[in-house]
Amino acid sequence: MVGFSKKTMGNKVRQVFSRLSFYVGSRNIFKGKIERYHRSMKNVVKLQNYYFPWELEQELSRFVDYYNNHRYHESLNNVTPSDVYFDRHREILTKRDQIKRKTLDLRRKQNLKTRVA
Repeated sequence: MVGFSKKTMGNKVRQVFSRLSFYVGSRNIFKGKIERYHRSMKNVVKLQNYYFPWELEQELSRFVDYYNNHRYHESLNNVTPSDVYFDRHREILTKRDQIKRKTLDLRRKQNLKTRVA
């Protein structure tokens, strides 16, 4: 079975990227972020060979789902974009802070016990 030619694959990738991208206009502040997003996507997608357009579309959809729902973003305080969009990030960050405080208190108590003993 013959796969995509390089030209056909490039056209399909451009077509799918143009559908997934959103309009930035003249806001240079967002262009770098979109370019970084596309680079991340290309680094994942180009690892495979796709013989049908629907295979490429499936892989791109999987990446978008992973990127938006499962990948933690440092610029968003290590929560996912969907957490921020659906306003769950405050609850998540509060819970993490509580766990951090409990852990530090426990470590402090354990260190004091070892010093006394």
